[in-house]
Amino acid sequence: MKAPPSKLIPSFFFFLQLYSSQFLKEVNSQSTDSCNSNLLLKTQLPFEPTSFHCLPVWETHGFILRYMQTDTNVWSFVLSAPNQNGYVGMGFSANGKMVGSSAVVGWVGSDGTPRMKKYFLGGQSPGEVQPDEGSLQLVSLNSSIVAENSRIYIAFQITTDMPSNRLIYSVGPAGQLPSSSTFRLTQHQDQISTLLDYNTGQSETKTLYATLRRTHGLLNLFGWGILVPIGMIVARYFRQWDPVWFYSHTVVQTIAFILGFAGVICGLVLENRLGTDVDTHKGLGIFILALGCLQVIALLVRPNKEAKVRKYWNWYHHNVGRILVIIAIANIFYGIHLGDAGTAWNAGFAIALVVLFFIAAILELRMWTGKD
Repeated sequence: MKAPPSKLIPSFFFFLQLYSSQFLKEVNSQSTDSCNSNLLLKTQLPFEPTSFHCLPVWETHGFILRYMQTDTNVWSFVLSAPNQNGYVGMGFSANGKMVGSSAVVGWVGSDGTPRMKKYFLGGQSPGEVQPDEGSLQLVSLNSSIVAENSRIYIAFQITTDMPSNRLIYSVGPAGQLPSSSTFRLTQHQDQISTLLDYNTGQSETKTLYATLRRTHGLLNLFGWGILVPIGMIVARYFRQWDPVWFYSHTVVQTIAFILGFAGVICGLVLENRLGTDVDTHKGLGIFILALGCLQVIALLVRPNKEAKVRKYWNWYHHNVGRILVIIAIANIFYGIHLGDAGTAWNAGFAIALVVLFFIAAILELRMWTGKD
């Protein structure tokens, strides 16, 4: 006896939905890479990575590394990353810095041909990144790059007793691939320095000079970003308590200047050690320090209240202070962005500024309404 059409239709859609779900799962499994399953590629690699250690090394950009010592003084690596129309790099560094390291870089050319080259990262400018140079001893005929399922797989072997455990990964800007004439690399879009334990297979992000970074940020944040506005609030709203307001203002701003000065020095030392390009952030920091020095000089040459030039001095002193605070706040947020410090720093500094703003608003309202 045949089932009525009213029952066949729901069954048909049930099986269609089940088949579609299974099909999507298969498509997704092919378009992604994971350490939970074996690496299955249509194009054969020069060596079999089935038994390799496998670990995510840069989850932000979907980097997965497979590695193993496959022979005496021979280490094999397979780096997997999304193909985003830019180059993908893996560097071996002695100190965790990109400058001075040797790297393997792969990309898919505009004609669809996968390419791979080794580089020596001799400096920050593209001209100092030299193709076919560096300390990596690649095993000839055992290197290849495969582009499948929207991912790039860079497979290579190096001859060494023990590879450096300070590994650096980078991604190039989309659409800016090395040309076949010079193979020059453009400035990377993003990069990360990691520390790999080859025995345990544990990889962790290694922030270079973390203490110096934190000290630089905190000194500038508290000095220019918080204490200077507090000193301005004291000077504007507590003049009725003369001369306490003046000495309080002077002490607060002096401490702020000392902290800010130390923060700028830490920033210059940090830039030198990291070898990074932060010219805008550095230029703003030096400009802020120069404004702070001008304020200190203005305090030393402050004319008497009865002097005719006192009103011009007041105009200069007040407006330079306002410019300093505005630029300092912007540069602090910019520095948090450059240092990739996260939302906690942004939120903490923003909350502090909001509190100071409301305090100043309440005091301003009281001053205009004539309340003590």
